[in-house]
Amino acid sequence: MARSVTSQRKTINTVAAWTVGLLIFFPILWTILTSFKTEADAIASPPKFLFFAWTLENYAIVQERSDYMRFLWNSVIIAGGSTLLGIIIAVPAAWSMAFVPSKRTKDILMWMLSTKMLPAVGVLYPIYLMFIKLGLLDTRIGLVIVLMLINLPIIVWMLYTYFKEIPGEILEAARMDGAGLREEILYVLTPMALPGIASTVLLNVILAWNEAFWTLNLTAAKAAPLTAFIASYSSPEGLFYAKLSAASTMAIAPILILGWFSQKQLVRGLTFGAVK
Repeated sequence: MARSVTSQRKTINTVAAWTVGLLIFFPILWTILTSFKTEADAIASPPKFLFFAWTLENYAIVQERSDYMRFLWNSVIIAGGSTLLGIIIAVPAAWSMAFVPSKRTKDILMWMLSTKMLPAVGVLYPIYLMFIKLGLLDTRIGLVIVLMLINLPIIVWMLYTYFKEIPGEILEAARMDGAGLREEILYVLTPMALPGIASTVLLNVILAWNEAFWTLNLTAAKAAPLTAFIASYSSPEGLFYAKLSAASTMAIAPILILGWFSQKQLVRGLTFGAVK
């Protein structure tokens, strides 16, 4: 009887997991399929799922109209640069909060996290004016700084959580052996927390890659990433769904591939310290 109940629960959990997974993946699948349709098939009613005239015309038009590689390179630099800068700042900050906490450490962490709840549009105007004054408007370095600051609370929180799982006695032993602060962080703490750091890096790259609000408002042409590349296919004449879907597929393909090949590292990092 108990085995039967357990088997039923496993079946229900499996079905539920597949259902949720398919619901999440369906919009991506629909976007990819629409990118291979003609504009007429893309707006057909009822929608055509598989039985339509497949075409690569949209991808050819997108390639002719836009310099995809320039947008891609901007996204790589902005996402990678903001992640690297964020990690450099967050590792020492998370180390101090995890191993040298003060009475206000938890308050500081909560305050940092509360900044993520601030509507971005509320600070757009002052940041826009600052960028004009500093000459950072429509520059890669400007976006790197903004996206780093936006995602820094999440990076610090994640690293703080991972570092708290590491016994402080190990670091004390390293100090007794003569390790300085630099050696302690680089050669003791970082290797032990590498799975957590890797998952933090991957998550931050995804967040920076998908950021649209700041990239659309603080860039025009020179530093425009793939989010601006997608937005360029919305025009006053209307939406060209097939071409927009082709542009979207080209924009999300690199990050989907990265996520697929790094899923083991991401899951391992997110479950770091969960089982002793």
